[in-house]
Parts: sequence; C-alpha cells; structure tokens
Amino acid sequence: MKKQALVLAVAALAAGGAFAQAGDTLAKIKSSGTISLGVRDSSALSYTLGNGKYVGFHTEMAERIIADLSKAAGKEIKITYTPVTSQNRIPLVQNGTVDIECGSTTNNATRAKDVDFAHNTYMEVVRTAVKANSGIKDLKDLNGKTVAVTTGTTSVQLLRKNKRAEGVNFKEIMGKDHADSFLLLESGRADAFVMDASILAANISKSRNPKDYEIVGPELSVEPIACMVRKGDTAFLKAVNDSIERQIKDGSLAKLYDKWMVQPVPPTNTPLGLPLSDATKAAWANPNNKPAEEFVSKE
Repeated sequence: MKKQALVLAVAALAAGGAFAQAGDTLAKIKSSGTISLGVRDSSALSYTLGNGKYVGFHTEMAERIIADLSKAAGKEIKITYTPVTSQNRIPLVQNGTVDIECGSTTNNATRAKDVDFAHNTYMEVVRTAVKANSGIKDLKDLNGKTVAVTTGTTSVQLLRKNKRAEGVNFKEIMGKDHADSFLLLESGRADAFVMDASILAANISKSRNPKDYEIVGPELSVEPIACMVRKGDTAFLKAVNDSIERQIKDGSLAKLYDKWMVQPVPPTNTPLGLPLSDATKAAWANPNNKPAEEFVSKE
C-alpha cells in the first residue's frame, strides 16, 4: 500500500509540474528550447513564400520578440512555424499547440474571453476589393452582387451594420481562407471581397495582374490587430509586451513596418503602398491592448 501511495504521489507531482509548465510559457520554451509561432498563409502581416518560409510585418516582429526571449533565457529558442486559419487560431492557442500567434487577428472583447492580447501593433481598416472594371465604387453598388468573405472573420457583419449599406441586398459566398476568398473574386464567382485593407492589398499584389483590381468604398471600421497568447499567462504576456515596447522605442518597429508595408515585397516585388496610419502611430505612442469595441467605426 505504501509503495502504491508513493507511486501515486510521484505521478501527482509529475502531473502538477506538467500542468504548471503548460500554463507557464516562459518555463516551457526555456525547457524545450522551442516555441510555436502561429502564422498565416495569405495575410499582408503574415504570409508564406512556400517551402515553409513565412514572412511579413507581424511575422518578423514576432521573430524579434522571440530573439528577445532567447536573450532572457540565455539560450536560443528555435521557432516552429505553425500555420493557422481564421477558424482554428484561437483553439490552437488555447490548447497549447501555438504559444504565440502573430497574424492578422482583431483584438476584440469576445476573443479576449478566451485568449490574452499583447499590445495593439497595427490598426486595420476594413474595405472592399473589386475588379477595376466592375463599376463598383461604393457600398450601394453591391446591391444584387455576390460578396466574398473569409470563414471565421467579422467583415460581413461590419458591412451589414454600416449605414451606407442599408437597403443593400447582396449574397455572401464563403472562402475557407483569404487566398480562397480572393480566388472567388479573381475567378468571377464573387463581385467583391470585403476584408482588412492590408489583406486585400497583399492578395492584389500577388495576383497575376495587380492593376486589374482596386480597393473602394468607405472604411467600414478601424480595428486593432494584436498577437495572441494563452489566457492568464501574465509573465509571458509581459515579456512579449516588453519586446514590443523596446521595438517601438528604438525605432526598429517603424523600419520594419516600412520594409513590409510600404516598400516592394516578395514574391512579386510589388509594394503594398500602405503608409503608417495616424491610428497605428497613436497605438505605438501609447502601447495598450484596448479591444475593437473601444474604437469608433467609420461609416
């Protein structure tokens, strides 16, 4: 009986240690020497060049965060790039498959119930991409049209809530990811694609003929984009935010933004042409993780 009790006690301690480490990302990554970074396939902030290579403003910012974590740990933390989608990104952060996700996730109050957000690092506007010869210039022109939206995103709700869209009837068609949604527009199965302007610009820049497309209509919203980490892991969240603040203060984040959002980018060396906005400048001037609900949508 004593032997059995000892075995059970050891098992309980081991389980307790595993549980503690599961909730302590800093301990986990220092012990394993690896970190899982959630990345996207087709966002302007995080996208793939193929063969497991991921790039973009948020991807490289995250790599710099991890470099700072490596310095603090006194050892190199190797990165495992884990592709995520709009549908699975939050569950993968929750269950520990992904330690930090830096893609194009809107920081809002609903999602903040399940994950914690780091400082807002990009202020996104939602707009509409169409073919340049479509004749679509405003939301009213979407009446009777088919609009592509990406599964798991909030763009179509923003469109329906906008006052300029009152009385406008359109059909939704769902893309499984942003690349698929753009393909719906490209192939003519959709007349428009409503999404973050940076994602629209990125997909247009990678298309065969970027001049065939344009981004039109009003800004449907201004939304904060931020990295996600597991809920309640305060030490890890602080370490991530400390690195972001360091990158802001030393000017490296601004240079990184220019590199990926203004200058020509791979694979086509087409510039996205999205200069640093006043809203993003304001977010950097006063680092915070205010959710989207605290920002006023533009109509």
